[in-house]
Amino acid sequence: MAERIDDRTPVLLGVGAVRQREDDPRVALEPVALMAQALQRADDDTGAPALLTRADRILIPRGFWDYPDPGRLVAERVGAASARTLVAEIGVLQTTLLAEAVRSIATGDADVVLVAGGEAKYRAARALTLGVEAPTTQQPRDTRPDAVLAPHEDILHPLELERGIVLPVAQYAMMESALRHANGTTLAAHRAELGELWASYNRVAASNPVAWSPEPRTAEEIATAGSGNPMLALPYTKLLTSQWNVDQAAGLILCAAGVARALRVPEARWVFPLGIAESNHMVPLAERAHIARCPGFAIAGQRLAERVGIAAAAADVLEVYSCFPAAVRLQCRELGIDHSRTLTVTGGMAFAGGPLNNFVLQAMVRTADVLRSQPGATALVTAVSGMVTKQGVSLWASRAPQQRFTYDDVAAEVATATETVDVEGDRTGTGRVAAYTVLHERGTPRRGVALVDFADGTRTLATTDDAAQVAALLEREWCGHPVTVTAGGELSVA
Repeated sequence: MAERIDDRTPVLLGVGAVRQREDDPRVALEPVALMAQALQRADDDTGAPALLTRADRILIPRGFWDYPDPGRLVAERVGAASARTLVAEIGVLQTTLLAEAVRSIATGDADVVLVAGGEAKYRAARALTLGVEAPTTQQPRDTRPDAVLAPHEDILHPLELERGIVLPVAQYAMMESALRHANGTTLAAHRAELGELWASYNRVAASNPVAWSPEPRTAEEIATAGSGNPMLALPYTKLLTSQWNVDQAAGLILCAAGVARALRVPEARWVFPLGIAESNHMVPLAERAHIARCPGFAIAGQRLAERVGIAAAAADVLEVYSCFPAAVRLQCRELGIDHSRTLTVTGGMAFAGGPLNNFVLQAMVRTADVLRSQPGATALVTAVSGMVTKQGVSLWASRAPQQRFTYDDVAAEVATATETVDVEGDRTGTGRVAAYTVLHERGTPRRGVALVDFADGTRTLATTDDAAQVAALLEREWCGHPVTVTAGGELSVA
């Protein structure tokens, strides 16, 4: 097979993942050390001698940590002295980062590229609880990476910021209500549906050796609020949300096929990127006319199918990005994926662990392992940034590609296909609920939130802290029903 592959064909050659669960933060490794460890495992995975030292570039997505140039710290630890560094800021799709790595190899800009990401948020939480310092490597504040990828627009609408509706759990819960209404599902049936969906992810986590929370959970246990599983934002309990208080890291080694061939890495270890399509068109949740739809995934999926000749839903292996159930349900709807299929190889972000801005790298480690065990198979790995604000789809294979790697940003097409509404903060009167949720504090309902559409086509974001109003929001379905908004965006439903 190798003789038929062009030397500049990009290959994912080595993968490694790390899970650290050390209760003493003074002993636990910091994020850059975890990333270096993951890359060392990826180097071992290749079976090639000292491949890390040949790295031309090292790419890292921004996390909760504040290293100015984490790539340089990681490069020093793995012996990649000459590697150029890049940081992808929050709001950049992880598919964009992978495309950057693959394209630099395909164009001859690099022969070996390292991609790594990691968090030590569990370590930080333990340090806070114990009142001790967790040692962290310092860099001069004026240190800069060689390159930076940054989003070109804001994720949140000014009114969302003004009214404090900024947490992902709140915005995804509102999306969930719109999906439920669009599907005509009752509250009870919807709750059961969410439990079953997440239980299917949980079953896979049990077989993932680096999953953060692989303990078996039933659908009823996941969807039912209780002392160990508090409601966060209707209908999301804690077990229905991403778990990002984790110490995890992932490392990928990509190289040109000519390098892999010269190092005599067995062809059975090669994993090929076939194509990536993504949309970087950004529309805040409050402005989306159709909250239960996502044109970005539909268009990106179609473009990738045209380029590669494989529909997203036809991939043999799936890893559907799983920060919240609404994200999974939107993706399946737009990409034509049957919910009854196994949608993950990791177990998802609630159970495998969801390190900030890094989960797709964790997913790629498992995906590569699965593809290697299934010669000729293809895999779909999706990505989300923000509140399904950006959408990415990628296809990978354990067989040699029939064409060159393709990359498309379909933002222009998505902009044309995406309908928006004007959002007015001072709008009052009677309108209909487009989406809503009830935010909880320590399991107690505290605040009602709704996107309200008016007959003239405008929309506002309304809230209420009134106990009676909040209680009314919990009693029945409110999407599509009339409510009143008064001065200051005060919501009244009863």
